[in-house]
Amino acid sequence: MKEAAKQPPIRETRLSKTYAPAEVEARRYAEWVADGRFAAADDSDRDPYCIVIPPPNVTGQLHLGHALNHTLIDAMVRRERMRGKEALFLPGTDHAGISTQNVVERQLADHDGLSRHDLGREPFVDRVWDWKATYHERIVAQMKKIGDGVDWDRERFTLDDGLSEAVQTIFKRLYDDGMIYRAERIINWCPRCMTALSEIEVEHQDDAGELVSMRYGEGEDSIVVATTRLETMLGDTAVAVHPDDERYAHLIGKAVELPFTGRHIPVVADEHVDPEFGSGAVKVTPAHDPNDFAIGQRHELDAPLIMDERGVITAHGPFEGLDRFEARSAIAAALRSEGRIVSERRPYMHAVGHCDRCDTVVEPRLSKQWFVKVEHLAKLSADAVRDGRTRIHPPEMEKRYFSWVDNLLDWCISRQLWWGHRIPIWYGPDGDQVCVGPGETPPEGYVQDPDVLDTWFSSALWPFSTLGWPARTPALEKFYPTASLITGQDIIFFWVVRMMMFGTYAMGEAPFKEVYLHGLIRDKDGRKMSKSAGNGIDPLEVVDTYGADALRFMLARDAQPGSDNTASIELAEISRNFCNKLWNGTRFALMSGATVAGDLPAEPTLIDRWILSRLAQTVSTVDAYLEDYEFAKAIDALYHFAWDDLFDWYLELTKPVLAEGGPAADGTRRVLGHVFDHLLRLLHPVIPFVTEELWLELTGGEAREQAPADRPAPSLTVAAWPTAGAVDEEAERLVADLQHLVVEVRRFRSDQGVKPNQSVAARIAGLADARLADQEPLVRAFARLDEPGDDFAPTAELAVSDRVTVALDTSGTIDVAAERARLHKALGTAEKELETTGKKLGNEAFLAKAPDEVVEKIRTRRAAAEADIARINAQLERLEG
Repeated sequence: MKEAAKQPPIRETRLSKTYAPAEVEARRYAEWVADGRFAAADDSDRDPYCIVIPPPNVTGQLHLGHALNHTLIDAMVRRERMRGKEALFLPGTDHAGISTQNVVERQLADHDGLSRHDLGREPFVDRVWDWKATYHERIVAQMKKIGDGVDWDRERFTLDDGLSEAVQTIFKRLYDDGMIYRAERIINWCPRCMTALSEIEVEHQDDAGELVSMRYGEGEDSIVVATTRLETMLGDTAVAVHPDDERYAHLIGKAVELPFTGRHIPVVADEHVDPEFGSGAVKVTPAHDPNDFAIGQRHELDAPLIMDERGVITAHGPFEGLDRFEARSAIAAALRSEGRIVSERRPYMHAVGHCDRCDTVVEPRLSKQWFVKVEHLAKLSADAVRDGRTRIHPPEMEKRYFSWVDNLLDWCISRQLWWGHRIPIWYGPDGDQVCVGPGETPPEGYVQDPDVLDTWFSSALWPFSTLGWPARTPALEKFYPTASLITGQDIIFFWVVRMMMFGTYAMGEAPFKEVYLHGLIRDKDGRKMSKSAGNGIDPLEVVDTYGADALRFMLARDAQPGSDNTASIELAEISRNFCNKLWNGTRFALMSGATVAGDLPAEPTLIDRWILSRLAQTVSTVDAYLEDYEFAKAIDALYHFAWDDLFDWYLELTKPVLAEGGPAADGTRRVLGHVFDHLLRLLHPVIPFVTEELWLELTGGEAREQAPADRPAPSLTVAAWPTAGAVDEEAERLVADLQHLVVEVRRFRSDQGVKPNQSVAARIAGLADARLADQEPLVRAFARLDEPGDDFAPTAELAVSDRVTVALDTSGTIDVAAERARLHKALGTAEKELETTGKKLGNEAFLAKAPDEVVEKIRTRRAAAEADIARINAQLERLEG
């Protein structure tokens, strides 16, 4: 028995005793790039698999959300490359019009005391290009640091020459097809960014405002209206009531005087008005409210603008020159002094639009802008999902997709910025206009529109413009439509719908076969991460402290379709510990002689059969989960296979076999190598660095050094993805029984007060009936049970199952007095818990008020206390014996 428990012979390995990510990651990444591991060929006969990166903005550095997204994309692309596909992870960055211009404008003001207008358009744009160059290189370095396996030779930028040509091309096509037009419409205007915003660039927040009801007109001909934006009354051109509202039937067609202005405005009947809301009468400001604009159109009302682009009042002397919020207070005071305020509600919580770039309150404003007609485009993108050409994961996100795309308003695409794609419209001296396509020259004397296109306009072309469109390039022919889009669910409206619209329009087919939407990243308490909350985590600091693999493993392990992720330093440490465990386990296997040379043994041991079966189950499970983008479940399956099956059980169970030597040991070494080989392949897409280092050592430490100069050395990046072997149900059942036996004996020993490292004599009966007779040495080794001698006198007996019993002699192995004292103390704790829970469950008033789940928890605690008391009393009785 003692011979069987010997440690296996130790062999030399070049792996250091501890894993040091900083010594591995940069070196391995440089080798991958130099060897062209991430390069994809347009002319190969392999099936294509392509994901284009959601391009990070060139406004700073990658945050944890980027790291999550890049990790998931990289994992999928690496896996498909290993599965033999021509896999392309296409990189690039976005010019981020409003965000980047804002950042550079602030920098210009802070450092030079200048505005962009002081510089002029061209010098300012040059300054932004300088900013882009600096931060682009920073982002590229960060992408390499977290292990993005992208084809760097294909990197794109939304303002590079090729993408600029694509933008001009699709603009002209849409324009010529009558799908781009210019018109005066109510748009969202940011007085800080000084530009129009689309609906999806406006964040609605609940603000504490004031609802003021005021009286227009005098006497019986007066009418009460209410608003939260008092300053807009200066632009009122009507009061609207419902045509069936009898309260105001006598006023319809008449006019009431608008306070302060001397103007008289009509009372109109419009079915848009809800007679049940407020007074049933609404003020109509056509130039500063989208609903009022629609009423104004129906009734041919004037639409005067009463404030400029900065939100400063431009009408009516007493308030002219005031900021809109200053005017709001001044008008309230003036109305109050005239006795026209009927009521004031404060605070009045209501949804207010804010610019998602600078958080300024957005101002609805009548403005002449460029729009895309979206009805036809929206239908194309909706049909692609409805008929299954594009699948959305998780499926429940389809409802959100359709709720948006089926109700899409025309898209305002012009922005009053200098950084971006200039609108390719030129105006003649007589007011005519012409759309100029790529390679075309505008007529002499024509002036280009000063506005630029919405950033999302160029981003909507990303899946095909990055592959060379409008030219029919080999890359476009090979990789479009792309395999999938992996992105955050928060930009399903910003970006996903836009790409679906332009892809189906320009290419005739949807840009993705599948769309996977993940959630936001939250801290361990469920809070959204942000700088202001102080709970943000810098992914690069995690890499510096714990390694890129730890960062990637943490993020992937909690990535579930449609659900938010949790991240914390504690989870990063747990992930780092797993990587260390993998390192140590592989190192132990190598030192034990694990090898991938030769076939698996013809007659493997039961334990070898079991681990091969568990591996087969794991491969099938991981494949199934990854096909459905269930990253968290796939990682969890790998984690438990590695930690529970391989490290905790198999490595320990094989020690006696390896120590004995002979044919069985040789077979086990091949199984050991085979299992680690496959585990490293399965883990590689998520934790590429540590697995590459270990796999190269496992499969031949000198392979890289001995590789010919004209041929890249072996690499896990292009190793074959494992295929599932056969499941051995008999081996799984028998080893499960063996594990149960060992665990129960260990628990029983603990209950008896036997120390973990102490051996006791024991007689095991029934192993033959359980078909485990050959495994008795393993059972004894793991449970620390000695063979019984001639004087064996059992003091306790354990029935493990209906077939197996274990009789133990624990005499002399425990300090009876100390153990009795420990048990009495534990008994007192359990009895106190029983008394406490009993009082609560006996209190009728408590039971009547407490939630069901609270009562159930107390019942569970009481049952546990009863079980503890019974167990401890049984132990005390055995001690007395």
